Amino acid sequence: MPSSIPDIVISRLPVYLRALERLSHEGQEVTSSHELGKRLGISSAQIRKDLSHFGGFGKQGTGYRITYLKDQLRQVLNVERDWEVALIGAGDLGSAVARYRGFSNRGFHIACVFDSSPEKINKHLGEFVIQPLESMAAVIVERGIKIAMIAVPAESAQSVADTLIGAGVRAILNYAPINLNVPDNVHVQYIDPVIHLQRMTYYLE
Repeated sequence: MPSSIPDIVISRLPVYLRALERLSHEGQEVTSSHELGKRLGISSAQIRKDLSHFGGFGKQGTGYRITYLKDQLRQVLNVERDWEVALIGAGDLGSAVARYRGFSNRGFHIACVFDSSPEKINKHLGEFVIQPLESMAAVIVERGIKIAMIAVPAESAQSVADTLIGAGVRAILNYAPINLNVPDNVHVQYIDPVIHLQRMTYYLE
């Protein structure tokens, strides 16, 4: 894919894919940029412009074949395959993430869970056995894992990220309330509910 495509465009593609999955689940076979726009609160012109970065997926007046467009977006996003994900942190948040069932049908599955607390090591967390943080790098290298989720306290997140990057991880979903310093070839996404709440309270009287 061209490297010049803005990240904001890439960030909307999973939203389109989710909407298409829903339409498909409802039994619909064809959709339009207008219909997607109404569902998502995004202009139809913006949707057409975003998709045009990756080729022509529909025809004027006939719309998009949902199955075809879903397959094309999966290829663009590299989720036509199954990605193994390492989860670091088995506290309340990490435990909830480990038990979440929404990854497996969307291209991802948690492969291993790590924690630094001695009382958690070798204990079961759902289907997983929690492994010590000391073995994290070796396991990630052995399995060739490229994606990790960090659910550790803020003061530990940077050192965990450094170890992950050294082991070959190139994509990190960070739940810790801190910005990470990473090389240019490592992509980080942040999930901090407080940040989103603070953004919304701006609009409240």
